[in-house]
Amino acid sequence: MTITIDALTGDEVLAAIDDLAALRVTVFAQWPYLYDGDGGYEADYLREFVEAPGAVLVAARDGGRIVGAATASAMTAQKAEFQAPFTVRGLDVDKLFYFGESVLLPEYRGQGIGHAFFDHREAQARRCGAQAATFAAVIRPSEHPDRPADYRPLDAFWQKRGYAPVEGFVTEFAWKDHRDEGATPKPMQYWLRRF
Repeated sequence: MTITIDALTGDEVLAAIDDLAALRVTVFAQWPYLYDGDGGYEADYLREFVEAPGAVLVAARDGGRIVGAATASAMTAQKAEFQAPFTVRGLDVDKLFYFGESVLLPEYRGQGIGHAFFDHREAQARRCGAQAATFAAVIRPSEHPDRPADYRPLDAFWQKRGYAPVEGFVTEFAWKDHRDEGATPKPMQYWLRRF
């Protein structure tokens, strides 16, 4: 298999929007997100995303098929709930880059694509003058009934990349799990790396 990894912006993201939306729904349906997704919502999210300052979407392709993607943009472009842990502490979000989702089909994991996603996003953050990058990871209880027995958290991978969880920096974001009637808030822990 030949994997290519490219950073997409603006019209390039819009041209691939249906494939990207379907990929997000597929991957986020799995643990730990368990997201009962909607392709239309995801496409709208991506259209909004491309308008964000410094926005970049890194796509992994196997031939012409998109098999993974990762997003990043200025923290100032994020929803208020994502900025809140920083702003309530008086921290300046102007020099902070937010790494959104990183989604990759299971059969392509463990081949270095995740590292390439971080490399591209960190390079974009630096080009935009960011002094640090952050992302938020969902917190699920270890006894959750949908947790796979062989699940390996990504904590060690993130730590090798220089990221660490920030004590007390937790936000909430709501979405609908497969087993739920409606959206419920989920706690999300921030990880941060300074450049």
